[in-house]
Amino acid sequence: MTYDVAVLRAEFPALASGVAHFDGPGGTQTPFPVINSIANALASPLSNRGDGTPGERNANAIVGESRRALADLLGTDPAGIVFGRSATQLTYDFSRALAKTWTPGDEVVVTRLDHDANVRPWIQAAEGVGAVVRWVDFDPETGELTADDVHAALSERTRLVAITAASNLIGTQPDLAPIAELVHQAGALLYVDGVHHSAHAMVDLAAIGADFYVCSSYKFLGPHVGVLAAAPQLLESVWPDKLLPSTNAVPERFEFGTLPYELLAGARAAVDFLAEMSPASAGSRRKRLLSTYAAIEEHENGLRGQIEDGLAELDAVHVYSRAKRRTPTLLLTISGRSTVDAYRYLAESKVHAPSGSFYAIETSRHLGLGDSGGLRIGLAPYNDAEDVERLLNALTKFVRS
Repeated sequence: MTYDVAVLRAEFPALASGVAHFDGPGGTQTPFPVINSIANALASPLSNRGDGTPGERNANAIVGESRRALADLLGTDPAGIVFGRSATQLTYDFSRALAKTWTPGDEVVVTRLDHDANVRPWIQAAEGVGAVVRWVDFDPETGELTADDVHAALSERTRLVAITAASNLIGTQPDLAPIAELVHQAGALLYVDGVHHSAHAMVDLAAIGADFYVCSSYKFLGPHVGVLAAAPQLLESVWPDKLLPSTNAVPERFEFGTLPYELLAGARAAVDFLAEMSPASAGSRRKRLLSTYAAIEEHENGLRGQIEDGLAELDAVHVYSRAKRRTPTLLLTISGRSTVDAYRYLAESKVHAPSGSFYAIETSRHLGLGDSGGLRIGLAPYNDAEDVERLLNALTKFVRS
């Protein structure tokens, strides 16, 4: 498959409803190959992992194949891929495990640009051991968060910095490589929330310098599965609470209970589907993914430009997504009108663009929007120019009504 949006859209049964989906940041729609992979896994013999029966071998194969697929997507070692129920759950698990090494007076750094899933677990873990929490603010006018901002919060007592690779509310993509360099110079670890980022940009763990990187496959066309990536050697140094008979091996020591094999099969299929979208038909899966993501970025950014041009014609609309490097995600408010009412009006027009703060509560407050946030317009690979036209027409009617 080449990157042809019309061909691509035919693979998504949900799009047959006629709805224009701008709710991708909350979870993308699912293509047939992912759905079929989940069904096929459930239709085949399945058991706890092993090599004695067909069910055991199927489970073992699914886990291994899924680790390799996600490693190709994230640019890391399959032995460093940890699966969990969600990115939130994985971050809570790792915050508790890492906090075992902290002492009173140690410091943890969080930012106001982050989803609360990369804020509250670290605050609560710090509180549990008497560690100090330091905050990094972003510029509410530009949406930018810089290495200098992070540097100002670091000290010799810093143990961990938690930061987003892309804001799920306003799309800002901090330049992580120089931030990682400063964090490592301070002797600290860098924990990156890549949930929103992974849907729009290719990931290379070594290049961005993340010690831990977490994402969720339902943001990039897959099912609800959380994924954490880290170097296997680093994972060897982290000890979670776990059941006595469960393995000490990495990465399994962090995967509590039986894995959802059918969902892992879906996550693997999502990565393969992305690779097959590549305009380059040859090469490794990683190489084809790089080509796909370049095409996705070009496609989505073109549509984002059309939306921004249309919004500029509406004087009542204020857009908060202004950073130089950002995902195709726009947050806006409308003078004198409720964005909840706008969301409902759009929904009646079969255009889905939700209103809220979307758990980026600190970001929303820092922007002066309280806990309410605004209307979020998020693009996904299957959006097209007709979707954009319908969005702008419906929004214009609402604003001028």
